[in-house]
Amino acid sequence: MSVILIKGGHLIDPAAGVDGLRDVVLRDGRVAEIMAAGKAKVEADAQVIDAKGLTVAPGLVDIHVHLREPGQGHKETIATGTAAAAAGGFTSVAAMPNTVPTNDSPEITRWIQAPERKASVRVFPIGAATRGLKGEVLNDYAALKAAGVVAVTDDGHPILKDSTMREVLKNATRNGLSVIQHAEDTRLTGGCSMNAGVTAFRLGLRGMPPEAEYGLVERDIRLLSELTREVNGSKVGHLHVAHTSTAQAIAAVSQARRNGLRVTCEVAPHHFLLTEEHVRAYNTNAKMNPPLRSIADRDAMIQGILDGVVDAIATDHAPHAAHEKEVEFERAPNGITGLESALGLSLRWLHHEWKLPLGRVLSLLSAQPAALLGLKGRGTLTVGSFADVVVFDPKAEWVFRAKDSRSKSKNTPFDGWTMQGKVWWTISEGRVVFKGV
Repeated sequence: MSVILIKGGHLIDPAAGVDGLRDVVLRDGRVAEIMAAGKAKVEADAQVIDAKGLTVAPGLVDIHVHLREPGQGHKETIATGTAAAAAGGFTSVAAMPNTVPTNDSPEITRWIQAPERKASVRVFPIGAATRGLKGEVLNDYAALKAAGVVAVTDDGHPILKDSTMREVLKNATRNGLSVIQHAEDTRLTGGCSMNAGVTAFRLGLRGMPPEAEYGLVERDIRLLSELTREVNGSKVGHLHVAHTSTAQAIAAVSQARRNGLRVTCEVAPHHFLLTEEHVRAYNTNAKMNPPLRSIADRDAMIQGILDGVVDAIATDHAPHAAHEKEVEFERAPNGITGLESALGLSLRWLHHEWKLPLGRVLSLLSAQPAALLGLKGRGTLTVGSFADVVVFDPKAEWVFRAKDSRSKSKNTPFDGWTMQGKVWWTISEGRVVFKGV
């Protein structure tokens, strides 16, 4: 038997309502016992972690990452991406399907989960909503779910046709899967590389208007509402808005929930911290899709988090090789890495600066994202749940250095930023997968 005793740490488990000093016993990959600090007996073969002065929390859950395999191992591999996840305190990650080939079949889904990939933490594949992410023909959702898919999306490509999105929502509901939408009306963003506004004008770049995002969010909510009325008011399905970046999209999600619809959203750290001004000097490490927005939009992301409209913090970890980013701004691919900086940024800004209680920050990074995708036994440390744990010092400040990242790629705008909350141990299903130094 494999036994780990975490002694005397401050356990914060938002899902279980626990906030106090506890001993935690992990046995054979599960949480075996939770008791008052100092009460646990040390078994002869147990590994003991002294967590005095540290926070013990459920392992973090990221529902939006790009691990690039199969097909793009020069950017990232499942092994390197999950190593970065472990270093950031994440024990579960949901991998987007825009791989090469696309994850639109049970065979690729199983390939991603195979032991040969050498994942440090648990990978939950998300399947393509349509074949080849082309927005036309739906995949076999039942077969994908049976292979291990936890949601469907065409992330990186929006589903523009009303008729297709309607069928996606209906079929996903029938199979008990969430629909994650990349909200971007590409009819309004063709040839654009940043947010539309004064900064884009000054830099001579074509800009993506905010309505390209919120217009599609509003369309999807309308379709979900119509489906709900068709079944006499019963709740139909789950629509999740990926990487929300505009104030209007946040407002639309909030209104949909007031109307009784199950509509949720996530926000990435770069969208609640950075603005279009960070693109200055054509910094390709500040190029992503959706783009960095205005100060007003950035502030709306913060307010949405503080008000509880935002359901999860997700990184949209999108690694690219150095040579791909070291080109003209308009030619550079979209995306940045984020797994190793998400907790540090969230604690530094959401908790320390904007006074969001630590338990709520951790819930946005663990319990709530796990619940969104129905990941049972994740995001909590109740007895019987998976032994997924992060142990960190919430007061420790440290500087993030891209060169030291465990990710294969280093494309981040946060290089040199001071973070708060140093991870000391990450435990995935009872295995220590990261130990700080």
